[in-house]
Amino acid sequence: MSHPEQTAQHSVPSGTPSNTAARDALWGWLIGLLGGVLGLTPWWITGATLPLQNLWATQVMPAQMPTTLLPLSQYEATTLLALLTVGGAAAGLAVRIWSPVRRRLVTWCAVSGVLAVHLTATVQSFTVLKEGLLPGSLSALYFGGLLAGVIGCMLAALVALLLINSPSTVKATIDFGLMAIPLTSWAVVWVVNVVGFLNVPTAVPTVARWVPAVLVGCALAWCGLRPARRSVAWVLNLVFLWLLPAFFTAVQSVLGTRVLAGDIPEMLAMGRDVFGRALGPDGAALPTILLALVIGLVGVGVQAVAARRSAQQRVSV
Repeated sequence: MSHPEQTAQHSVPSGTPSNTAARDALWGWLIGLLGGVLGLTPWWITGATLPLQNLWATQVMPAQMPTTLLPLSQYEATTLLALLTVGGAAAGLAVRIWSPVRRRLVTWCAVSGVLAVHLTATVQSFTVLKEGLLPGSLSALYFGGLLAGVIGCMLAALVALLLINSPSTVKATIDFGLMAIPLTSWAVVWVVNVVGFLNVPTAVPTVARWVPAVLVGCALAWCGLRPARRSVAWVLNLVFLWLLPAFFTAVQSVLGTRVLAGDIPEMLAMGRDVFGRALGPDGAALPTILLALVIGLVGVGVQAVAARRSAQQRVSV
């Protein structure tokens, strides 16, 4: 006959895995939820008043516009990208740092948490926007274009979450490079919304120019150069640092013009022209690329020296 204590001891572990899995899933969902909220907070602290719309049905003062959880406007395209993608990246980074045993379960729960925030914000914002726009084909095109853009940003946020949380160092480093400029934009939005547009220190634009290079350099130092396949992340991140600022400049310029609104071929032509000029033949991006490269190489060198000294100390002991 088995002793009662032995029976109790054998019965306890049977429920432990499911309880632990449920707890990890809950934490993953909360991480995603908090990440999504964190990404949108710079907009919410302003009072979240919908920006003035060119196609609004009634004439109102800016303060009389309704509240929306997203700053829906063609003039806020890059801001929308930053607000949404930073939320996904923050959730992915949190899961990566935690590194739970049930990583896949936690990751997809974090994805669902981020999606819950983004979908709620999107449905609420576009419902308000639809109710206030003038009827007509131009309003429908504007509404559809904004919706497509926001959906694209939501997908980018999920890609950021999955790549940063990837077990692959190369994939994570590539995503750090992709997020460097949106993260900088997100930080600038914080500064502008906290101190007010007219009170922004003059040094902020200058600092913001160099921050992506520092972030990319730190990511490259963390990545390292061994094994050799990690050099792919170095090349791609430096290319991103060159191309993405020009790309975002072109997108914001095209969407910010009212003259060509709705003329897709002309908007694309303008985008190509602005993108080419933003890249610049004078090597304007070269200093930031060099800074990122130097930081990465110095970081790799410091880690190599530290590893060598640690090995020597172990041998001497």
